[in-house]
Amino acid sequence: MKPRDRDFVETVEGHLFCVVGYLHPPDGYTAYLKYVPAPVGKWGRGATRYSRTLPFYSVSQVENTYRYLRDSYPKYLFECPVRGITVSYVPKASIMRYYRPQRRLREIRVRGPGDPLEEKLLGLVDLLSEESGVSELGVTGSILIGIHNPDFSDMDLTVYGASQSRRLRDAMIRLRDERGPVQPPSRSEVDEWCRERAEKFPLTVEALRRFADARWNYGYYRGTYFSVHPTRNGREIKEVYGDNTYRRVGEVEGSATVLDAGESMFLPAVYAIEDAELPGGVEATRLVSYEGLYGGVFSEGERVRFRGVLEEVRGKAPGYQVVVGGAGSPCGYIKWV
Repeated sequence: MKPRDRDFVETVEGHLFCVVGYLHPPDGYTAYLKYVPAPVGKWGRGATRYSRTLPFYSVSQVENTYRYLRDSYPKYLFECPVRGITVSYVPKASIMRYYRPQRRLREIRVRGPGDPLEEKLLGLVDLLSEESGVSELGVTGSILIGIHNPDFSDMDLTVYGASQSRRLRDAMIRLRDERGPVQPPSRSEVDEWCRERAEKFPLTVEALRRFADARWNYGYYRGTYFSVHPTRNGREIKEVYGDNTYRRVGEVEGSATVLDAGESMFLPAVYAIEDAELPGGVEATRLVSYEGLYGGVFSEGERVRFRGVLEEVRGKAPGYQVVVGGAGSPCGYIKWV
């Protein structure tokens, strides 16, 4: 089975990495470090405690883990010849266990929930499946790797395939109601989210409110926060490592019209664009974001403004694309014009 975004791997040292994206060298997996064994930690499994290396997923947070890896475990950093950048990566020879979200969810259902959070998880999955008709679901995050704490852990779901993801999105929009079983974040929580993100991204609080309104894949179920993460199924993972190479041209700012947003719900989010206005008249045809904030929020026909890294793609899909959230673009963004 092909590696998929939000699978997890455990190394021989006990480090827990989250697999990211779908472009992996033959002998390992592109992944970011999320949990490490610690004398005292909020998460645990048996006698082993874990601490989290980053408070939330963003490219800047992931790159902060590189310093730790460079000092202590340099074998988990890789100079990627395909992408032309340094990435964190786990060689297959260093993997003690591979974790798959769908398998873990099936295990919980077959043996029965082991605690109140797992019981709540099954209730949420049943509700979403009944409402949407979607069956391709899994569980990732701390529940996947068995280190969750029922007192505070979230429920992070995966849904596989573009069609099933769209159906689940429509169901979530129907279900989210302040008086229903799936509740949206409160207005005060949205305000706090906007303020916090305004400190980390080059966007105003006012601009972020529009992003908050467009985010469909978060909510509360019976008082517990949960998230849903669309993931490509095996048939949708078409690019093989080495099919293309990506090389940085320089940082650019411009605007374009969204031509197709069908692959924007995944990570990385991919928007096909047209009528791009870029310095030098470069004809970029794709806008790619590794920042989850910009995934699945812009629609066909909308005009967007962006700042990112212009990349030349050589190989089976030659051309130019603008990447937001990749290395070398700390002030990158996408926003509505």
